[in-house]
Amino acid sequence: MAGDLGPYTKLPVIVHVAAVLPAVPLGGYLLVARKGDARHRLLGKVWLVLMLVTATSAIFIKTSGSFSWIHLFVPLTFHAAWQTIATARRGDIAGHKRHLVRTYLLALMIPGIAAILVPDRLMNVMLFG
Repeated sequence: MAGDLGPYTKLPVIVHVAAVLPAVPLGGYLLVARKGDARHRLLGKVWLVLMLVTATSAIFIKTSGSFSWIHLFVPLTFHAAWQTIATARRGDIAGHKRHLVRTYLLALMIPGIAAILVPDRLMNVMLFG
């Protein structure tokens, strides 16, 4: 069952949750806030680091000794981070925005909602028993 954690999985779960909890509201804020100024660039870098920590820690969260379908979002997140940086450096603001919206939805919101709502997922068990 997904709710059973081995002793070596607890730290990655703590790191994962500690990174993802601020990433959700910060990412939402960045999507609606003013763009292009120093504050936006700084908070964007913080958000990207939070996303990379979230994805990296997810690699070490295994409840049955193997990866699950939700781990498919890990390489997606790494690729999206690279795309986000590449488009910003090229000055491709439309591409940068497109990648960030996709990353927020596909690498953060969809797996997060699935982790909470799919029965027997760790977060579902922790929240709903």
